[in-house]
Amino acid sequence: MSPDHPPRALPTDLLDLLDLQARFLATVPLVDPDEPVPSCGTWRVRDLVTHLVEIHRWAAAQAARFPEPPPDAPLAEPVDAPVDLACHYRAGATELADVLRRLDADAPAWTLLDDSPGDAGGTVAFWHRRQKSETLVHLWDLRKATGLHTAEVPDAWWLDCVDEAVTVMHPRQIRLARIAPPPIALTLAADGEQRWTLSGAPPGAPAVSVTGPAPALALLLWGRTSAHDPSLAVGGDPDGLRALDALLATSLTP
Repeated sequence: MSPDHPPRALPTDLLDLLDLQARFLATVPLVDPDEPVPSCGTWRVRDLVTHLVEIHRWAAAQAARFPEPPPDAPLAEPVDAPVDLACHYRAGATELADVLRRLDADAPAWTLLDDSPGDAGGTVAFWHRRQKSETLVHLWDLRKATGLHTAEVPDAWWLDCVDEAVTVMHPRQIRLARIAPPPIALTLAADGEQRWTLSGAPPGAPAVSVTGPAPALALLLWGRTSAHDPSLAVGGDPDGLRALDALLATSLTP
């Protein structure tokens, strides 16, 4: 490439995604493919890895707007045939990374912000962030499954994961009628930093707050921990507190 056309700088969320993909890939050989993943129901490690490969490839197709209506997120089926999971993940991660590197962040893309087939309001940048959060949570799943120390990542990544869950994923669950609007006004506060309130609660709904470190808040929203996590402080209206566990048992995120 000539000096007149320097390489395009990659957006921060994409750089973070590439970092997380490398961490995930490095962890795969350290775990038994048949090890259960308690945070993902009946899945084993091979199912988790295959799921993330499928999600990466699906996201690449949405970012590139392949000529077909955007489907909803696929669910992995159990993988019975022997497969080199590290090679399998590397192929899927590379496919996504290549597409996102090639496309301008501001280029039109199908996203989860509008679920109509003709959605043209989103951009490729959406998928930088979406896949970053997806990979972050599943890296936690992978390492937690076999007792590995959870990966040390910047708190900013977990804060953004919380923000995406509250502002994008939870409203979409309501929009698609997968869950009912929350019966309580739930506010989440990261230690000394940001605050969020779940949308959709009716006027006058009992107020409940959950405060704690960003990783615990993100894992709470993604169903990986409960409000009884000792790192979280819960307070609020008694009626709201009784309803909190039931709310968290619903699929706040897909």
